[in-house]
Amino acid sequence: MSVLRRGRARSGAGSTAASRGAAVLALVSVLAAALGAALGGCASPGTLTPPAQPLSAAQAGIDPDAAPTAALQADWWRQLGDPALTALVERALVEQPTLKVAATRLARAQAALDAAQAAEGPQLGAAVDVTRQHFSANSIYPPPLGGSTRTLASAQLNASLEFDLFGRQRAAVDAAAGSVRAAEADVAAARLVLASSVVRTWAQLARLHEQRAIAERTLAQRKEILALVEQRVRAGLDSTVELHQGEGLPPDTRQQIAQIDEQSALARHALAALTAQPPAALRGLVPALLPTATAELALPATLPAELLGRRADITAARWRVEAASGDVRAARALFYPNVDLVAFAGVASLGLDRLLRAGSREYGVGPALTLPLFDAGRLRANLHARSAELDAAVENYNAAVLDAVRDVADQIGTLAAIARQQREQADAATAAEAAYRVAMQRYGAGLGNLLVVLNTESAVLAQRRAAVDLRWRRLDTEVALVKALGGGYVAEVDSRAPAQAPAQTPAQTPAQTPAQAPAQAPAQTAVQSPSGAPASLPGDAPTRASTLAPTPASASLRAAGATPASSSR
Repeated sequence: MSVLRRGRARSGAGSTAASRGAAVLALVSVLAAALGAALGGCASPGTLTPPAQPLSAAQAGIDPDAAPTAALQADWWRQLGDPALTALVERALVEQPTLKVAATRLARAQAALDAAQAAEGPQLGAAVDVTRQHFSANSIYPPPLGGSTRTLASAQLNASLEFDLFGRQRAAVDAAAGSVRAAEADVAAARLVLASSVVRTWAQLARLHEQRAIAERTLAQRKEILALVEQRVRAGLDSTVELHQGEGLPPDTRQQIAQIDEQSALARHALAALTAQPPAALRGLVPALLPTATAELALPATLPAELLGRRADITAARWRVEAASGDVRAARALFYPNVDLVAFAGVASLGLDRLLRAGSREYGVGPALTLPLFDAGRLRANLHARSAELDAAVENYNAAVLDAVRDVADQIGTLAAIARQQREQADAATAAEAAYRVAMQRYGAGLGNLLVVLNTESAVLAQRRAAVDLRWRRLDTEVALVKALGGGYVAEVDSRAPAQAPAQTPAQTPAQTPAQAPAQAPAQTAVQSPSGAPASLPGDAPTRASTLAPTPASASLRAAGATPASSSR
C-alpha cells in the first residue's frame, strides 16, 4: 500500500510539472502570436514629408581642397600681452552670471541624460499599506467579516524590466546625450562671446583715452589760434568776423571732450558689468590701445573650413540635430510593441497579527505586452511634431553655417580694407607732418606767421585721430575674426558623435544609433542628399580641410593685409 501511494504521489508531481510547462509554453505562444499580430496590425505612422537636408559644401561656399591649419589658442587674449586685460578676461570667465546660467542649463541636460539612462535598467520599488476598514454586512462579505472592522495590511516588492526591442529607450538616451553635448558647446560659445566682449570693450576705452589726449591738444591749439586772432584784430590785420570764428573753436572742442568723457564712462561701466563688478570699480582704469595684433594672435594666412567645425555654435547646432533625430526614432518606436517583465513578492493579511505568517506570502512573475492599435492619431501627431522639430534643427544648423561663413568673410574683408586705409592714412600723415615742419621752419625764420603753423598742426592732429581710429578698428576686427573662427574651441571627442544621418527620413524603419553606425572621421556627419549621394556637413571638422570663400567660388581668402585672391558677389 505504501509503495502504491508513493508511486501515485510521483505521478501526481509529474503531472503538475507537466501542466506548468504546458502553461508556460502556452503563454509564450500567446505572446509570439500577439507580437506577430502587433507588427502587422498596430497603429501606422503614416507618410511623412521628405526631411530637410544640410547644406552641401558648394552651397556653403567651401572649397574642399585646401590644406589644414593649426587651431587658435584657447587663451588667445594672453597673446595680446596686457596683464591687466588678461586679469579682467579671466575674472569675467569666473564671475559673470550669464556663464553660470549656461552652466545650469548644462547641469539640467546632464540630469535628463541620467534619467534616460536609468530608464534602461531594472526598476525596483517597495510598497507598504495598512488600512483600517469597516466591511458592510449587506455587501459581498459574509459574516464574520461582514459587519466587522478589520485591519488590512500588505508589504510588497515590485520589480520590472523593459526589453528595448525596438530601440525606444536607446533613442531617448541618444537624444539626451545630444542635448548634453549641445549644452556643453553653448557654454563654450558663451565663454568666447564674453572674452571677446571684454577685449573689445577694453579696446574701445583705450581708443577714447587716446582720442581725449588728442582733443586736449586740439583745445590748447585752438586757444593759441584765438589769442593770435585777437592780436591781429587789435593790430587791424583781421576783422571781427575772424575773431568770432576763433571764439567758437574752444567751446566746440570742449564739447567734444565732454562727449568723449561720457563715452568713456559708459565703456567703463560696460567693462565693469562684464567682469561682474560695480560701476565705480574701474573708475581709475586707463588702458593703452594695444598695437595691431595680427602677428600676436597668429591668425592663419588662409582660412580652412575645418575652423568652422571648431565654432561652438555650429557644434551645438549639429548636436541639436542629433538630439532631434533621437526624438524622431523614439517617437517611431512608440508604434511598436512594448514588452516588460514584471515581478512582485510580499505578504498580505487580514489583521496585522497574521502579516508575517507563512501563509500570508504572495508572489508573481510574468511578461507584459502592450501595443497601440487605435489612438485616434495621437502617436502619428507626435511623430510628425518630432519630425518637424528635426527639420527645424537642420535648418538652424544650415543658418549657423551660412552665418559663420559670412562672418569670417566679413571680418577678413574688413581687415583687408583697413590695411589699405592705414597705408593711405600713413601717406597723408607723412605729408601733414612735412607741411608742419616746413611751417615751423618758415615761422622760425620770420617768413611765415603762427596762424599758418597752427592750421598745419590741425591737419597733423586730424591725422593722429584717424590713425587711432584705424588702429582701434583693426584690433576690434581682429578680435571679431578670432570669435568668428571659434576662439580656439575644440569639441570633445565623444563615442556618441553623430556618424549617421541626423536628417534621416523619419518614415523609414528605426535607424542605427550613433554607437552602431560605421566608423567615420571624428565628428563627421554624413547625410543623404535627395539624390541619394552622401553630403558632408560643412561644420563637422572634416579630415580633408577646406578653404572658406565669401561666395561659392573656390578662391582662398587671405588674412588681413592682403585682398582676397578672387571673389564675386
